[in-house]
Amino acid sequence: MTYVAAADRYDRMAYNRCGRSGLKLPALSLGLWHNFGHDRPFDTARAISRRAFDLGITHFDLANNYGPPYGSAEENFGRLFAQDLVPYRDEVVISTKAG
Repeated sequence: MTYVAAADRYDRMAYNRCGRSGLKLPALSLGLWHNFGHDRPFDTARAISRRAFDLGITHFDLANNYGPPYGSAEENFGRLFAQDLVPYRDEVVISTKAG
């Protein structure tokens, strides 16, 4: 079944301008440290991500050591992004870091 984001997702969240860039970030972001590694069911990560996006969370935070094992949160998010969020690519902010 193809995921369709909630039409009212931008009515549910406050957004703040990021510097002078014009980029607006949601008041809350979703950190993918726990519940997104290979030790959890992929469908759980998918359900959390979809619900967050439907509530207006457009910023997803990752790191190369999120998992377990390390890197698996990025792998799983890449998979669910390709399957669910790619039609909304211009609405999503993905941040990552090494460490």
